[in-house]
Amino acid sequence: MREQLERKAFLILLAGVSLAFFLILKPFWSAIFWACAIAIIFTPMQGFLKKRLGDHPNSIALLTLLICVAIVVIPVIFLSVMFVQEGIQFYQRLDTGEIDPQLILQQLREAFPLLDSLLAEFGVNTENIREHITQLAKNASRWLARETLTIGQNTFSFLVSLALMLYLAFFLLRDGSKLQQLMIRALPLGDEREHALFKKFVEVTRATVKGNLVVAVVQGALGGIIFWALDIPGPFLWGVVMAFLSLIPAVGAALIWLPVSLYLFATGDWVSASILVAYGAVVIGLADNVLRPVLVGRDTKLPDYVVLFSTIGGLALFGINGFVIGPLLAALFLACWQIFMTDFNQDHKA
Repeated sequence: MREQLERKAFLILLAGVSLAFFLILKPFWSAIFWACAIAIIFTPMQGFLKKRLGDHPNSIALLTLLICVAIVVIPVIFLSVMFVQEGIQFYQRLDTGEIDPQLILQQLREAFPLLDSLLAEFGVNTENIREHITQLAKNASRWLARETLTIGQNTFSFLVSLALMLYLAFFLLRDGSKLQQLMIRALPLGDEREHALFKKFVEVTRATVKGNLVVAVVQGALGGIIFWALDIPGPFLWGVVMAFLSLIPAVGAALIWLPVSLYLFATGDWVSASILVAYGAVVIGLADNVLRPVLVGRDTKLPDYVVLFSTIGGLALFGINGFVIGPLLAALFLACWQIFMTDFNQDHKA
């Protein structure tokens, strides 16, 4: 009786201490998450370097981390700076009236007169829509400018998070296998189940990060190139926005190039509009329809519709990290139920 009481008391203490520890780590959650993702993604490269250079854990982990910084971290920082610069220029053009959202909407209404009547059929006030869209454009541009002005104030916080992420990634690269074995010993789920779940965690994380980022880079680059070729203002800005939106499967980049093509039609530039529609549907769309199933769906072993809904839900709940967390939770959900059904059926047959 006393032994059971002590066991329950210890489990309560363990749960309380663990919860308190997780709360302490909460401010650094994103840094920890991406450190884990870096370790998982670059583990194959670490293995390759180990075969070539010998088993020197500290040196191999450091060299792997330096390669990660060179091919991922530095380019991301560079692109972010360029994106902010173009965002400021876009805001200035809105503020000076060089870009007039009301004029753009008026041109669209004149070019597509059926739009007003169609919206009226559903009881939608087009004047309110125009005011809302105009205000939304101004608010978004002002927000971007305001955030840009505070970058200097947030630089220290960003550098701290970046340093913590790289610091933790080094130790995860060096001691990742030991930590995994330690967790397998600690968790009371059964070694076979734990190995299966860890394997699924690694597969999905690696596939979603690499696959979605490759698709995002390709679609963003393709979108930026066609905007530059058609002399559309802010090609780099819109390319980065398309890259970000492409994290949403099926419809992401089209949320940018389709409205722009409609505007080109409205202003009478039929040639550019037709080129953009064809290019967006065939070239940019092909990158999503071909690359994403190969890079994400195949490795995660998730149906396309599960990837779509879990990605959108993950982005809604967890922000930018959700494009990884959403499919990861979906894969773990299916894996857990698969393990449950297998074990239950075996027990039932026995």
